[in-house]
Amino acid sequence: MAERSSNEIVCEQCGEDSLVRKEPVFDGFTKVGEQFVCLSCGHVYPDEASTPFKAGRRDPVLFSESDKAPKVDLFEDNEKQRFCRYCEFYTVNPFIQRCDKHDKEVEATDICVSFKRKPDDEIEEADESPSLSDLF
Repeated sequence: MAERSSNEIVCEQCGEDSLVRKEPVFDGFTKVGEQFVCLSCGHVYPDEASTPFKAGRRDPVLFSESDKAPKVDLFEDNEKQRFCRYCEFYTVNPFIQRCDKHDKEVEATDICVSFKRKPDDEIEEADESPSLSDLF
């Protein structure tokens, strides 16, 4: 069976570019197959193999790789290093983010004068998205 990309056909009966509708074929209450019907003229094709689908038709490509915007880096490295997320006092649990030094709620991108940098291996873990199993 040929792979088709849409329900578009060139009907052999009316010669029109049209769409086709797939209908079940029954013998009593038992489905025995499918037939394809041209929506322009109603011509019935007995199976998918005999239906003249438009081959290889694909959606047009509107954008190429050169159209993509360059990656935007919002923070310089020296700004990124003072975020609470990279601080040794920053604690995350499923309900709140806290600063253990100041005993208050913080956001990962907050900046503090009492910043104390975590070890590099912990920073790499902080940059990865946490899974639920890590939080519980």
